[in-house]
Amino acid sequence: MKTTELRQKDVAGLQIEVKALQKAHFGLRMQKATQQLNNTATLRSTRRDIARAKTILVEKQSAEKSAK
Repeated sequence: MKTTELRQKDVAGLQIEVKALQKAHFGLRMQKATQQLNNTATLRSTRRDIARAKTILVEKQSAEKSAK
């Protein structure tokens, strides 16, 4: 997921995106545990996507608070 795509979303959209990414990451971890995951690099990329989305979410939330 690109940062430009994430920055276009509002706070609610980002929260939904974070939840979806966390659910996908959990599924990948379960696949790895049962040795069904072929490409383990997807774990790293989803973990970084989650961090990227959370960072932008915090930025937007703090911008909203300072605007009030």
